[in-house]
Amino acid sequence: MVNDNTGMRKTLSTLLLITMSALPVWAGAQQNHAEIRDIVSAFVRTQTQALPGKASFQVAEIDRRISLPACQQLEAFLPPGTQLNGIANVGVRCNGKQAWSIFLQVNIKISMNMLTLKRTMQAGQMLSADDVAMLSSESVQAGTLSDPSQAAGKVMKYSVGAGQILRHDMLRAPYTVKQGETVQLKVRGSGFSVSTEGQALNNAADGESTTARTASGQIISGIAKNGAIEIAQ
Repeated sequence: MVNDNTGMRKTLSTLLLITMSALPVWAGAQQNHAEIRDIVSAFVRTQTQALPGKASFQVAEIDRRISLPACQQLEAFLPPGTQLNGIANVGVRCNGKQAWSIFLQVNIKISMNMLTLKRTMQAGQMLSADDVAMLSSESVQAGTLSDPSQAAGKVMKYSVGAGQILRHDMLRAPYTVKQGETVQLKVRGSGFSVSTEGQALNNAADGESTTARTASGQIISGIAKNGAIEIAQ
């Protein structure tokens, strides 16, 4: 009769051998985990420098049981579609002979001042510095305005309620050329300039393309500038 304890020991030994054989075994020096985390930290710091506001982040520790071969060609990267805001996974890969990659979780917080409306503004109203207030937040929205100078003198594209966060797509530059109004048409060429009058066919802010009809009925296109339309020849 086979002793039960002996049989159990043999079974456990067999399972241990199978488990160990399934794990990767790296020969030679092992990659320092701290170096991997330093690569991620430097990458995130560089990538967040251009973001509005102040970024802070924390890189998660690497499981001590993870063993990787030492690498002299480490490179940090972002998986497709990843944004460096909130919880993000940042990858580090080895471009050496023993290629490998690993992903580290990074908790990123971006603190910034955002503009909000003090009162409800209707479409077509022009903003002044007195119409906005500053709000500090870690919830960043794309296109958020962060300085009163970005809003002052701009016109609301549509009505927005008090307390709403202002974004670039809510505002437009004031029109300097207005549809239906008489406008100066300035034709400039090499060594000459001609000025005449026409009727604006659409609204336009400085720098925008627009069209006008001359007294003879001709439709011409140009660029709005200081209340006139400049036509290059």
